[in-house]
Amino acid sequence: MPAGHGMGRVRLVQIYRIGAFVLGVLLLAAFTQAGLALYGNNQARDVLVHQVDPATLEQFRLSTAVTNQDTAIRDYAQDGGSGNVAEYRAAVRQEADSAARMRRLLAGVPGHANVDRLITKATADSRTWRAEFADRVAAGPGGQGIEPDESRQARTLLNRARGDMTPLQAGITRLHDRAAAKLESRADIALWSAVAALVVVVAAALLLVLLFRRTVLTPMSALTGRVRAVSQGDFGHRLDVPGPAEINELAAIIDAMRGRIIDEWRASEEKTRRLDAQTAELNEQTEELRRSNAELEQFAYVASHDLQEPLRKVASFCQMIERRYGDQLDDRGQQYIAFAVDGAKRMQALINDLLSFSRVGRLSRPEEAVDLGDAVRQALDNLAALREETGAEVGVPDLPAVPGDRTQLVQLFQNLIGNAIKFRRPDEPPRVTIGARRAGDEWEFRCADNGIGIEPRYADRIFLIFQRLHPRDEYTGTGIGLALCKKIVEFHGGRIWLDGDVADGAGTTFHWTLPARPSTTDSGGTDD
Repeated sequence: MPAGHGMGRVRLVQIYRIGAFVLGVLLLAAFTQAGLALYGNNQARDVLVHQVDPATLEQFRLSTAVTNQDTAIRDYAQDGGSGNVAEYRAAVRQEADSAARMRRLLAGVPGHANVDRLITKATADSRTWRAEFADRVAAGPGGQGIEPDESRQARTLLNRARGDMTPLQAGITRLHDRAAAKLESRADIALWSAVAALVVVVAAALLLVLLFRRTVLTPMSALTGRVRAVSQGDFGHRLDVPGPAEINELAAIIDAMRGRIIDEWRASEEKTRRLDAQTAELNEQTEELRRSNAELEQFAYVASHDLQEPLRKVASFCQMIERRYGDQLDDRGQQYIAFAVDGAKRMQALINDLLSFSRVGRLSRPEEAVDLGDAVRQALDNLAALREETGAEVGVPDLPAVPGDRTQLVQLFQNLIGNAIKFRRPDEPPRVTIGARRAGDEWEFRCADNGIGIEPRYADRIFLIFQRLHPRDEYTGTGIGLALCKKIVEFHGGRIWLDGDVADGAGTTFHWTLPARPSTTDSGGTDD
């Protein structure tokens, strides 16, 4: 019968559930037998190692204690001395301890009753020898010697006690042999039980492999061949694969997918045509963007040359009128001349700031490492006149090197430090502090001053172009400086924000981040 026939209505979960149950029962029986055999082997080993062998050692100590008693008491009878009596007493205690320990060790060991009886007889004969001879000598003055008759009688009693040691040793030896034989038997049983469990495991694995091959691999191999034929373009190839219910369901699902593939292929063709049209449109838009950028470049050129030339002429001729005809003008006329000159100059500043704002991201000369210490020094040189005029103090720590455009980073520090000096308090000289600290993969900088401060509600508004918080007659400027700072920082992959936790009257603190140099540990940077 071909593989898979007759199983079309049987599900894999039913087949494997039955197989798992049978294999589980076999494995449980095999490992239970092996576990019981190992448990019995451990018990036999414990009896031999922890009971019989220590009892054998105690029997030797018991025999030695009896001999030591005789030696110590005869030395006392011959030479006297309290040390011999102490040795005698210690040997008596050793005999009692060894006898008690032997009984505790052999308790529960099969055949220990006979050994208990032999221990009792040996200790009884030893007590008789002590009562008839040794204790009387120990109670005497010592050093008097022993009468020959008394010595012979004592020797007879001691030999009887010593003679008891031979059957006691034989009894313990029989217990040892019996325990060793039992251990060997249990070890053989454990070994064969482990071998049987291993055989069952191997047989179970082979049966599982055969079952998996018959129910899964063979049907899946047939299904794979037919699916491959479909994938190569034979969409009319049928997928009727014999096997379990899951394989049949899978074949039906793939067969249904075959029809959807044809539909989706047709739809993809239509999408490709539409995508080609969109690509063409995108190319047109890209070209239009290039033209727009070119026009923007042209506008920047015109703004930097052609637009500023009339402004310079207006300012120059207004100043010439003021110098040549100033004495012929009244106060209002001179005021109008001043307004015209100021307007022309502000228009020039506005055009220059707008050019700087538009150039960020377009006219860029990025470097792998820009030393921000040099950038700050250049910015301070550009602000030298303003610093000298206001008496400003600027604290600059060691700053790191970061990737970026040197000119734009100089402009960033110049705008922030210039704003800090410009928006100063009238009653004290401005103090500006620059700081930097490493924060993961980026550097976080700050510029703090003791100026008039900014209310937190204006934290977002100040970075918008042409936004001013103060009248022009109080503080000069075009309203582009902070917007330019924001654009420079974001062009370099960072962010800038106003510290809203600064207390009222404590000045202004700006924070901004710049990415650190990759695979480089900068040593500079301290947060002052």
